[in-house]
Amino acid sequence: MTDITRQVTAVNALSSEQTEMRREVGLFGGISVLAGIMIGSGIFYIGAIVLQRSGMSLGLALLVWLVGGLVTLLSGICYAELGAMMPKSGGVYLYLREAYGERVAFMCGFANFTLANSGSIAALAVAFAAALSSMVPLDETTQKSIAVGLVCLLTAVNIRGIRAGSTVQSIFLVLKMLPILLILFAGLFMGTESPDLFAIPGETPSIMNILSMMGFAVIATLWAYEGWTNLNVIGEEIKNPKRNIPLSIILSIVGVSLLYVLFNYAVYRVIPFETIQQMVASGNYYLGTASAESLFGSAGMIVVGSAMVLAMFSSLNGCIMAFPRMYYAMARDGAFFSSLGKLHPQWKTPANAILASSAVSICLILFRSLSELTSLVAVCGMIFHSMSFYAVIILRKKYPTMERPYKVWLYPFTVFLICIIMVALIANTVINDPVTAALSFIVPLIGLGLYELLFRKNHERVVNELGYD
Repeated sequence: MTDITRQVTAVNALSSEQTEMRREVGLFGGISVLAGIMIGSGIFYIGAIVLQRSGMSLGLALLVWLVGGLVTLLSGICYAELGAMMPKSGGVYLYLREAYGERVAFMCGFANFTLANSGSIAALAVAFAAALSSMVPLDETTQKSIAVGLVCLLTAVNIRGIRAGSTVQSIFLVLKMLPILLILFAGLFMGTESPDLFAIPGETPSIMNILSMMGFAVIATLWAYEGWTNLNVIGEEIKNPKRNIPLSIILSIVGVSLLYVLFNYAVYRVIPFETIQQMVASGNYYLGTASAESLFGSAGMIVVGSAMVLAMFSSLNGCIMAFPRMYYAMARDGAFFSSLGKLHPQWKTPANAILASSAVSICLILFRSLSELTSLVAVCGMIFHSMSFYAVIILRKKYPTMERPYKVWLYPFTVFLICIIMVALIANTVINDPVTAALSFIVPLIGLGLYELLFRKNHERVVNELGYD
């Protein structure tokens, strides 16, 4: 087979909307997946961390939230182009495979399967149980039992079909937004404070110091925006993906950015600045909780507790829905355990991949230092993300004839800009935590060894059978 024939075959396979899976997630479903994962309990406390890193300047903190949203949007439009041109399962794994080869893609997928993605599911389940415990005291064993039971419940829901998982996601997105919007609008219209957005406490810093503070604070906002990559993983189950993937990504990121800015401004309208300073100085970062208590009295804790529980439930469901599609794509390539590449005969979901993902997550729930496990792959996650952004440039050169229903704005400047930002964030992490940064490479390297030993020959066989590289 000639190189030209191989490329034409690859382009047709990657851009085709034909699939054995069911395309049952529409535009609102796509927005629900992304916003449902992005908007978590962090909305109630990350604002204080951003404010602290912004030198306690209210106006600068709001500007940082906007910058963080812009950075996320620049990242999202890269994924919008990739997702619209290749509406297949796998997300970042697929883009890394096409741009850099199977070894790099497998290292990313293996790190996600063993720690990052599974650790996120475990952490959300444990946090959900802990949030319940704050309202109804529960011992540690009961909390872990609830966490495991919740993972099993949502696993069963998502095995039953993408429509079932998407419906749950949409319902709980609406439910969790109700208490959050209640606090937001009550703060905006009932708050009595007049926050000074131009004041910077203490000695006025230089322009360079302000930029340094903002850069450090933006990193905190990126944790709040995390989750925007997950729609592409289920690209093979999106209706009209060439339209709905870009729209869902852009609308979700813009909407969540506005929500974060307005919510934090509403907090400033409710809590006196002196009280905010005292809370942050004492390590009490839950400004959103304090706002609810100030607005609604003792009922405020019920409002916040409900919002936090619903937010974590929604995020957890979105993760259990999206993450296994990456392992399914790997197995379908012959680059992972073959059983994970099979669809359920009735519901057309990657049932085995969902079960495997949940099994690893349940094992991680039983570990005491779960946060340490997930932190080990933080740097790797940023590296793989930055590589996927640069893949936009590589794939434009590799597949120049492939249809691109959506294209990155101001290409290639936007791609270079977001890659530079990611490299700066990686460098900052390496400088501040070199041990974790060094350890974060161990899991992908182990994955590379396993690929060579267990999966390389099978992957090459599958590639030859499909007739393209």
